[in-house]
Amino acid sequence: MVKKKILFLQPTLQPPGGANTVTAWMLEALKGEYDITTLTGTQVELSEVNRYYGTSLQQTDLNSLVLPAGIRFLIGRLSEDPWHYLRYCALMRWCRMIQHRYELVMTANSETDFGTRGIQYVHFPYARGNYSREVQLYERNDWYVNMLRFLDTRLRPWRLLSGFSFPAMKENLTLVNSEWTGGYFQRAYDAQARVIYPPVPGDFPKIDWQEKENGFVCIGRFSGEKKLEEIIDMLAQVRKHAPGIHLHIIGSKVTYDEDYYPRLKTKVAEHASWIFLEENLSRDELIELLCAHRYGIHGMKDEHFGIAVAEMIRAGCIPFVPDSGGQVEIVGREPRLLYGSDAEAVEKILDVLEHPKEQQALLKHLASRGDLFSTKKFMHQIREVVAEFLQNKQQNGNGYQESPAKAEEIIESHGFAPIKHG
Repeated sequence: MVKKKILFLQPTLQPPGGANTVTAWMLEALKGEYDITTLTGTQVELSEVNRYYGTSLQQTDLNSLVLPAGIRFLIGRLSEDPWHYLRYCALMRWCRMIQHRYELVMTANSETDFGTRGIQYVHFPYARGNYSREVQLYERNDWYVNMLRFLDTRLRPWRLLSGFSFPAMKENLTLVNSEWTGGYFQRAYDAQARVIYPPVPGDFPKIDWQEKENGFVCIGRFSGEKKLEEIIDMLAQVRKHAPGIHLHIIGSKVTYDEDYYPRLKTKVAEHASWIFLEENLSRDELIELLCAHRYGIHGMKDEHFGIAVAEMIRAGCIPFVPDSGGQVEIVGREPRLLYGSDAEAVEKILDVLEHPKEQQALLKHLASRGDLFSTKKFMHQIREVVAEFLQNKQQNGNGYQESPAKAEEIIESHGFAPIKHG
């Protein structure tokens, strides 16, 4: 039986990153059943992907297309692009030229125009600002508005490079990482999305509550939006009433806020007797540390999903999180775990610390939520979505489809044909 072909478009698969976690486990779910080609901006090192994300992808599972180094260099010289969006635009252009070779094109890198209807997993609708601006411009026909439309640097360069069309993007089947993100997507584009929670990989051993350390864990980049300094201040207040608690801040220096890390280290040093900075842990080390502690805390507001919170729950921790974003869904909207201010966080933490019955009730509530974020559930949902999409495509036609024109000749003449591993 001939396997159906899938083209998977992604800037990179290399760790770290929530989007790459989703990508790796999508590929894990689909390998074997489909003939998969990855289209990426960097070389795919599967050994590192497997080590970090817990997958078991083999070289023979995938074909590989990689954006040529010369194009990457040229894009880097033309523009400072820390988020590599222009590189992704080049990948979109390439995708448009070869999508006709495949039964399905998909991505885990948010809004994408493949040149055909595909499946996009949206972590947050980052392009919504450009879309609203475009709608405003296109509602008017004044000559100076037309000139502005042509010259607009926020709309023009990346659209020219990628060929991106918002109406075409909206034709995709859209998956999102939380109901909160789905609501944002719907309000931004007046289009529906389906929630599939990201997977939390790893085996989390069950440790008796009495054997766990009476301390907190916090996971995230060493970056300002994670509010790590504020978390330290909150728990310093908690320690005035519960002096036995401690905190492990677990993270990485992968950040564009270069001034934050030294400031954080200075803050940690001021509380060195009870705060420990854990840098660049392996997956196994992370899980071991989480499972050994009773409580977790998260500081970022409006987190799109908050995979760190889901990891805490799977490890048997009781996490306290801001009352905003997708993280609210992770804890089942449990009011005892949600805080709107630092003072409220201190009050709610102390209430749980001082009442063992509250701890047991919360553990029972959270235990019912851990399976929502298992890799098994995630892979099952992805397989279902892909099979349903392909069945509907076979029955009803593809809908939006861009003509391949002479793309085949252009691609192969530049040596960009797929390379089979193994």
